[in-house]
Amino acid sequence: MDIQGKLVMLLPLQSGTSAKGEWKKQDAILETAEQYPKKVCISFWGDKADELKIVKEGSLIKVHINIESREFNGKWYTDVRAWKIEAGDSSGNANSSTGNTTIDKPFSDQPADLSPSNDAVDDLPF
Repeated sequence: MDIQGKLVMLLPLQSGTSAKGEWKKQDAILETAEQYPKKVCISFWGDKADELKIVKEGSLIKVHINIESREFNGKWYTDVRAWKIEAGDSSGNANSSTGNTTIDKPFSDQPADLSPSNDAVDDLPF
């Protein structure tokens, strides 16, 4: 999956040591570009946390993510983890390896005209 929007905030870098060795994690808050924008906290682990250093708050980005939920003591926890980040420019385009990808525009709040036109042929049998 991927999500596009404006980088609103970078949270402090977290690091430590586990049984598997050193780890680091940085969370970022992304605001989507929809009619009703949503804020999403995305976790960047390991080398992906280093990639956030080149992205500035307020810039447009496209993040490829995995969403995973797990249960612990009867409660469920959801993690949104980034595996790829693409920086965008101020015009609303996010650069990808195949060219420019435009951030989705919000849907119009005007209803679509669904009335039949005079030149439409009604070929339904009922």
